[in-house]
Amino acid sequence: MKKIVCMILSLMLILVLSACGSESPETESTVSDVSSGSPSKIIVNSNPNASSDASAASGSSASSQEPVSIEDMTNMNLLTGLPTLSEKAIGKRPVAIMVNNLPDALPQYGISDADIIFELPVEADITRLMAVYGDYTKIPDVCSIRSCRYYYPILAVGFDAFYVHAGIDPTIAKQTVDRLDINTIDGAYAEYGLFARDQSRINSGYALEHTAVFYGTGLADALEKDDVRLDLKEEKRQPAFLFAQSGSEIVPAGEEAKNINIVFSSYYSNVDFAYNEETGTYDKYMNGNPHMDGVTGKQLTFENVIMLETAISVRDDKGRKNIDIYGGNGASGYYASKGKIQKIHWEKPGDYDYLSFTDENGNPLEINRGKTYIAFDYPDRVTYN
Repeated sequence: MKKIVCMILSLMLILVLSACGSESPETESTVSDVSSGSPSKIIVNSNPNASSDASAASGSSASSQEPVSIEDMTNMNLLTGLPTLSEKAIGKRPVAIMVNNLPDALPQYGISDADIIFELPVEADITRLMAVYGDYTKIPDVCSIRSCRYYYPILAVGFDAFYVHAGIDPTIAKQTVDRLDINTIDGAYAEYGLFARDQSRINSGYALEHTAVFYGTGLADALEKDDVRLDLKEEKRQPAFLFAQSGSEIVPAGEEAKNINIVFSSYYSNVDFAYNEETGTYDKYMNGNPHMDGVTGKQLTFENVIMLETAISVRDDKGRKNIDIYGGNGASGYYASKGKIQKIHWEKPGDYDYLSFTDENGNPLEINRGKTYIAFDYPDRVTYN
């Protein structure tokens, strides 16, 4: 892919870039204030020499079913299985955005529109979210944006997504991005209105590191003006999950789970889901409070809740993590929907593969159409009743 080279940065932007190297999750600075004019150019980092996994489709649970092609439902969002794409977004790449999840940064905004939300621990077992949107023409403004850790771009590239972040862990995360065939949009470099500080947050007393906003509403124009690939790779033109057939409903073959608790850390990120009988979805809570979108006023809610147990360890003296996001070999987890929960197995066969899920008997796991929450966490951190 062609790498688009940015114009000369202002002195302020250079200073901010230096701050992005800080690994303290409490103090890390990410982006500078930039012009709020219409974006005309973005920084797109990609590695044209990165190896591509020719078997990318094999990691998709869709390979185990009668394929549901784009032609069968022309505007189907491949992340949700629902016919919600704009005409311009059909066959185009999704967008994955890194989101700050510290308690002092709440509420975020723009996240209630995400089709998939990933939650994984970083330093001190705080978590960061990666919000994935299937329609690049409908990206909202999102706040607050934070930096990259190595496992997030590996998850993003599995969807052939553009990966949006602000700064990067300069060690293994930088090495990972460099080796992947991935387009990144980094707020530490990008100009022309796509990144700034939310002045209303600053005025309200938020610390500076909790105020970085990505102007997602300008992304489509920026991408379309630049020399960057918009079309999905051929092997990614199938649904990301094995969705239930239209009009049918999946009820997991397991126990009742009207309330689910996932503990990443007792203080920073204690997550609850409560089953909403009226909507048939799970409402998300963060540290005992409804997890809200600060602009839409909507609580985060999901048709599918997936919790993946995996090996997590501290990698260095900064507290950065090693997380196994490939699974396999009996890796276990849980799938919850419609008030029931069942144990599952999971794997991500390669960098460019979708996550793949099976039931305990090894059969491909069907999930309901709609929004999905996916957590990677330590073993034995999930309880339900």
